[in-house]
Order: sequence, then C-alpha cells, then structure tokens
Amino acid sequence: MQRYEAGQFDVVVIGAGHAGCEAGLAAARMGAETLMISMNLDMVAFMPCNPSIGGPAKGVVVREIDALGGQMAKNLDKTMIQIRMLNTGKGPAVQALRAQADKFEYQHEMKRTLENEPNLTLHQGMVDELIVEDDVCKGVVTMTGAVYRAKTVIITTGTFLRGEIILGELKYSSGPNNQQPSIKLSEHLEKLGFQLERFKTGTPPRINSNTIDYSKTEIQPGDEEPRSFSYETTKFITDQLPCWLTYTNLRTHQLIDENLHRSPMFSGTIKGMGARYCPSIEDKVVKFHDKQRHQIFLEPEGRNTNEVYVQGLSTSMPEEIQQQLIETVPGLENARMMRPGYAIEYDAIVPTQLWPTLETKKIKNLYTAGQINGTSGYEEAAAQGLMAGINAARNVFDKEEVILSRSDGYIGVLIDDLVTKGTNEPYRLLTSRAEYRLLLRHDNADLRLTELGHKIGLISEERYEKYVAKKAMIEAEIDRLRHTILKPNEKTQEVIRNAGGSELKDGIHASDLLKRTEMKYAHIHELVPAEQQLPADVIEQVEIQIKYEGYIVKSLQQVERLKKLEDKKIPDNIDYHAINGIATEARQKLDKVRPLSIAQASRIAGVNPADISILLVYIEQGKIARVSGED
Repeated sequence: MQRYEAGQFDVVVIGAGHAGCEAGLAAARMGAETLMISMNLDMVAFMPCNPSIGGPAKGVVVREIDALGGQMAKNLDKTMIQIRMLNTGKGPAVQALRAQADKFEYQHEMKRTLENEPNLTLHQGMVDELIVEDDVCKGVVTMTGAVYRAKTVIITTGTFLRGEIILGELKYSSGPNNQQPSIKLSEHLEKLGFQLERFKTGTPPRINSNTIDYSKTEIQPGDEEPRSFSYETTKFITDQLPCWLTYTNLRTHQLIDENLHRSPMFSGTIKGMGARYCPSIEDKVVKFHDKQRHQIFLEPEGRNTNEVYVQGLSTSMPEEIQQQLIETVPGLENARMMRPGYAIEYDAIVPTQLWPTLETKKIKNLYTAGQINGTSGYEEAAAQGLMAGINAARNVFDKEEVILSRSDGYIGVLIDDLVTKGTNEPYRLLTSRAEYRLLLRHDNADLRLTELGHKIGLISEERYEKYVAKKAMIEAEIDRLRHTILKPNEKTQEVIRNAGGSELKDGIHASDLLKRTEMKYAHIHELVPAEQQLPADVIEQVEIQIKYEGYIVKSLQQVERLKKLEDKKIPDNIDYHAINGIATEARQKLDKVRPLSIAQASRIAGVNPADISILLVYIEQGKIARVSGED
C-alpha cells in the first residue's frame, strides 16, 4: 500500500471505546490538537457487554473521572434508564452508585460530544503500524497508507487486538460484536519488543422482552431519590425502567453438566485467562456445585429496543444449548434469544512495561490505556484513558505529568496495581484493593480531585468556584459544631430520647453528640440551627467527617507515613544487579518494574522488607558518594 502524508497532530488516539473517548477529550480540552481514529465510527463508546456503569469501587472511579473533568459521568447522567445507590445499609466507604445506561443513546451522546469538541478530529480508519524512530513514537500508519505524524500516541484498542470469538465449536477471527479485529497492530507491537499476553472475556445472550413472563420474576426498581454521577448534573432522569431478578435452578445446572464437553471453557478451545470476578455460568456451576441456584438479572438495553441483557448467564456454550438453558429459568420458559452469548480472546500488553504515567518504558511518547493494559470494565478503561490523555497532552506542552497516588483515588490504586504488580487475569477494581478506602469514598471524590482537575485545565472556573464555596461551607459548619456546647436541658434530652439515645449528664459539644451512632445532623440542626439552610451534599460531608473523624485521622496518618516513602525517589540509572544482599528474585522484579520510589518498590510481589532496607541504604550511600565527589 502506497503511503501518503495525511496530517500532523499533537496527540493521536487509536480507538474510540471508553478509554479512547476520555483520552481524546482530555487531550483536546487541554489544548492539544488531537486525532481519534476508530475502525468504525458507529461503535464509538460502544458497550459490548453489560449496559451498566458503576458498582462498588467502579462507581467511585466514575465520580473521580468527573472530579478531574472527564466525560463518562455526564454522558451517563444524560442517557441512563435507572440508577441505584448500593450498600446503603453499610458504611460510606463501600457505598457506590450503579446505573443502567441506554446502550444506544450512550453511544450517540458521546459521539456528538466528540464531534463538537474543538481541537478534536474524529476519523474512521484502522491503524496497522506505529512510526518509531530511535525508540520514540512519532505517529501512526493506517491500512490505507495514511501517515499521521504526532508528538504523542495513545493506544486504546480494547479487546480488538487479534480478537477471536468462540461460540461452542465455532471459533473465528473477530472483534467484539462481530467487528473487524486488529491483527497487524498486534503483530507490530510484538516486533517492537512488547510482551503480550492472551486474555479472555465473555458476554451472555440477549433475549426479546416481549417473550419474558415478568410475573415469575422479582422487580428491581431504581431509587426514587434523585441521584447523579456528575457533580455538574442538575436535571435528573425520573422515568426510570426497572430491572428484574430471577434464578437458575437444578434443571439449568443439570443441562450444563450434561454438555460440559461442548463448552469451550472445558474442552480446551479457550486458552486465554478469564476474569475471576465475572465467571461464565458453566464456571459457576462447576466451581459451586453445592449451590442450588444463581441469580439472573434481566436488564433492558435501552428505551427503544426489546433486547434484554441476561446478566449472570455469561456463556460460550453452543447456540442451541444456550436457548435450552434460557428456557429452564423461571419467567424465560418461552423467551426467544436475539443474540447468543460468546467468549472473546484477545491480546493485552503486560502492564509492568508501563510507567505510572501509562507511557511505555520501551517507546517514548507512546501510551496505552484500557483493556489493552489487562483490565476489565468500562470504568477502569475510562479512568486510564483520562490519565493517558492528560499525560500525553502535558508531555506535548513540556509540563510535569500527573501520577495519582493510592491515597488520592481508586484511579491511583488501579494504575499502581497494574504497573507495579501486573495481572495474570483481566483486572477488576474492588474496594478490598484499596488500603485507604475510608478516604476514597463515593461522596468525597470532588473534595479529593477537583483542585487537580482545575490545575490541569479540565475544570471550569465556574465549577471550581462552586467547589470552593462548598468546601468553605463544610469547614465552617464543622467548626461551628465543634465550638457549640449543648446543655442537658429538656429540649436536648427530648431530641436525644426520640433518637433512641441515652440522656446527657453534662454539657457536650454538638460535634461530639453527632458522633453518637443514633444521632443525625437533622437532630443537631433541630437543637442549634445553622444560620442558613445548607445543601444536602454539604450536610452529608459534615456528618461523615465528624462521625468517622477518628478513623479518618488514622488513615491520614498512614498516608503521611507512606508519603515519606513515596518521596524517596529511586535514581533512573540504578543497577539492581550491582546491589549486594538483595535476593535474586527481588533484583529481577525490581529491574523489570523499574519503580520510581521506595514505596512503589515495596509493593512489588517478590520484594520483601529486607530487600527494601538494603535498597534504602544503597541509595543513601550513593547520595553521600556523589556529594563527596563534588567536594
């Protein structure tokens, strides 16, 4: 194919899935001339699997994306069909929003946003090669021979790299949803020396809503209270659509057992590693043989389609077996399958080949984000895309790149886990992965990250001023309650009794009374009203920060101790094999990851505290030697 010069850009983004959209928008909004190349513009922001966003940890990530100036939350608030707050009976550290999106409207709204963004050019094409000179990426080449020169390139190809769909005994080359796979780019990355691994994910069948007997299922409505993911949303979706709950049974499980020999999961057809936290129905039946049933959620894919996503029935069994499985489930006896489920295998880059900025170690000015880095989920992809877009743009403008720490947000946990520990299966964010989850809550993402979003140019002045005002109101009200003493008079005792608490014997600060489990801010407000009616989100912060003050203080102290280790930087040119006393495995792991700080080094699997102690001494001696040499 004859090549031709097609254009010059600051940033080129390969792919327009959830990672690509955030990367392209972030770079363009920061002033970088940005090109986004998608092999099919009808697939922008497509949801090949579950038409939902959010959940534990993941929902917090979406709020963090919004606090930094990303697009996912805004797009979801405009196009959702249902929203719920999960874990409301538990503490704030594990509460999170989850929303069902209108799958098709979500795509269309995001595409409109991309098309109308200044500095952003959207183009249909397939990238086959990178232009690399002296280990620096300088552009891309498409299959039509178009050459796009660029200062930075971001690869966000999702599950398209050498994608193969597996359905029963059938296996064929394809991206998700029968799209064209990307073969040559995957081969090109191998030629450049990147280590790739093979992962697998899957999706359940879709069925026609008109053929479901909903009377045999349990309704799962959205929350009546207006809710949103974005801090900027003022118009809320009120006409929500319900989801429905049903269950598999022993007939379902028996059918699976009888046909396991036809399952690619167990016949050896599937080689790639699948996501542990999103197993297929056949995997669940085999691993949990004592379970009488498994949950099946029926989730509508949009307002203008009859397709229903059968959550919990992910499978790659043959098509005729899938139809039989569906018919064993209560309410689905006469359901007609519109699309069969399938598994897809694809190439991913081993993520320890990346710096925490998501730039590759091997090739300068080349970034990767999303499922190519070994993650699963739209939220994880969007978070990486946002950070890659931010850092590519800052690279272009010779500004210091942004690295979020594990105490800054779940996004920091996600990226640090990937680049430090790697992953041997599609990585999914969980609250248990965050050691500071009491600090990384759904409710305070704006307080944690809006300052940074404003500093890098993704948060508007108007929004920033509202944030500053909110923060001031929170601080002023907490200060007021800490300096207000409540006396044990009749009114105070009555309010406490009505709340189910024990009466006061002496005077007490309003803040200390609020710390009692049974007391709410409304009770305190009844006794000592604020001068003005405070917004609900301010009241929420006042209550959480006062009630959990002791735990929060302990977490912050841990963060400060860790920060000292984060501040201990490791020289770029350090030779780990020259350090006596460090275990062989630790040397190999340190040399592979090339940690930027002592804190990051301590999180590498196979590096123990003794190795870290020796490394600290070595670095300190090196500093002393350099100072002596200068004298």
